[in-house]
Amino acid sequence: MLSYFLLFLSAFGAATLLPLQSEAVLAALLLKNQQSAFLLISIATFGNVLGSCVNWWLGLKIEQFKDKKWFPVSEKRLEQAQRFYHKYGFYSLLLSWTPVIGDPITLVAGLFKENFWRFLFMVLIAKAGRYIFIYWVITDFI
Repeated sequence: MLSYFLLFLSAFGAATLLPLQSEAVLAALLLKNQQSAFLLISIATFGNVLGSCVNWWLGLKIEQFKDKKWFPVSEKRLEQAQRFYHKYGFYSLLLSWTPVIGDPITLVAGLFKENFWRFLFMVLIAKAGRYIFIYWVITDFI
């Protein structure tokens, strides 16, 4: 039971801007072969998607602070992000599983008011796909 909880926490945290690695936790648990692979993948996916939803929500709320001096992103970078998102928007969410750019994409989706259900659909596909891929690599190659 503790391993499920730790997997959820690592997956949730990894979807935020925290530098966590849920893939390593999932891989270790899959290699132990003591729990249901389906349940492990489901928990990791749920935690990671939930973390991305928090990013989306933060993106919605952070816009009100963009004119503040302490705001961490310059107006120029915000405009670049806006151009990128308007060009690739909805489909860029399929990259939400990737390191470095994935988490900011989910925040930008909220900032530019992507419909939550469309957001959730694409992020769910991306995040589940990543964990299923990890399962496939572990079961077929290790």
